[in-house]
Amino acid sequence: MINGQTQQLAVLIDADNAHHSTIEGLLAEIAKYGTASVKRIYGDWTDNYLKSWKEVLLLYSIQPIQQFRYTVGKNSTDAAMIIDAMDLLYTNKFDGFCIVSSDSDFTKLASRIRESGLVVYGFGEKKTPEPFVAACDKFIYTEVLAIKKDGHLPITRISTAELKRNMKLVNLLRNAVDASSEESGWANLAEVGRNIAKQAPNFDPRNYGYAKLLELVATTQLFEIKEPPAEERHSKSVYLKNKNSPLAS
Repeated sequence: MINGQTQQLAVLIDADNAHHSTIEGLLAEIAKYGTASVKRIYGDWTDNYLKSWKEVLLLYSIQPIQQFRYTVGKNSTDAAMIIDAMDLLYTNKFDGFCIVSSDSDFTKLASRIRESGLVVYGFGEKKTPEPFVAACDKFIYTEVLAIKKDGHLPITRISTAELKRNMKLVNLLRNAVDASSEESGWANLAEVGRNIAKQAPNFDPRNYGYAKLLELVATTQLFEIKEPPAEERHSKSVYLKNKNSPLAS
């Protein structure tokens, strides 16, 4: 939301570097951030390789953009997608872009869009190169978007012991709490989440098997947690404090 209005988003999908099985979860995730005003997918639709995508395009109202492979070994799809993105950017009709690909070729595009003051949401597999991930405001790994029939996350939950051994995660959480804390040492959970997003675009509690940040934080057992009574949770915030904080009480 921007000034009380829903963000208008352009969704651009690289069919060569995305999988059709994640489309339902992908569009549901995008809906959290705004309205997908434009949904386009790029590839050579004469190639049988993309046959599986064709079956879902009508269902989800995604516009296929044909791009022939003029030269073997060269990805003309990327170029077409980048050109379209810049054309859409210059219309000044969008608040942000969703780039769906695991290809590092879109790193510069993401940076250019952000330079124009628009938000960039990246979506790709865990093999996505770090430069592209870092170029986005937020990056979501598509492995967590597969929707299971039983409603559970597709990623196995990581145990407390394993989370504590992940020093990159531990430092990220502790630093975010410290940076967001008041003089008392307590930090608003929502502020902690925003601080984490600034430090690590690809952070997502679902990567560790947890649906929410609070679940992940609680499982680490590294923080004091102050939750309001159940009847007040709609109006009051959750607060965190590092257990090793000199202000802990």
